[in-house]
Amino acid sequence: MDKTFKKLLEEAKRIAIKRRLSEYATCGHVGCALITKGSNIYSGISSDTNCALGNCAEFSAISEMLKNGESEIVKLVSYSSKGQIYSPCGRCRELIRMVDNNNVNTKVLINETTVMTIKELLPEMYITKVVESKWK
Repeated sequence: MDKTFKKLLEEAKRIAIKRRLSEYATCGHVGCALITKGSNIYSGISSDTNCALGNCAEFSAISEMLKNGESEIVKLVSYSSKGQIYSPCGRCRELIRMVDNNNVNTKVLINETTVMTIKELLPEMYITKVVESKWK
């Protein structure tokens, strides 16, 4: 794991603290940190409710990045308050891919020793199927 991934992992760990907000909602079960092409770090936490509302930590970090005018993600790490590195869910993988065409090359820390790109994690991308079908 390189020093950039270590820094992102430290940030994700720092914010991955599950908190009960009310009898209906919790947050912070997962923390995510990403670094952009512009070398800026953005982070986010998950939010969950009893009725399936909420967002993933990756979605939260991506929203923060987009709010600040960036879209190209170089590296991303997600970490659970249970003490382990998480890979983004399918919805978040698609979101990462869709916000910037270069994000197929985003490097994602899967565990302490494994890094994969979004392209490797998402070989059957939704956007690819849509574009291909228009040209057949």
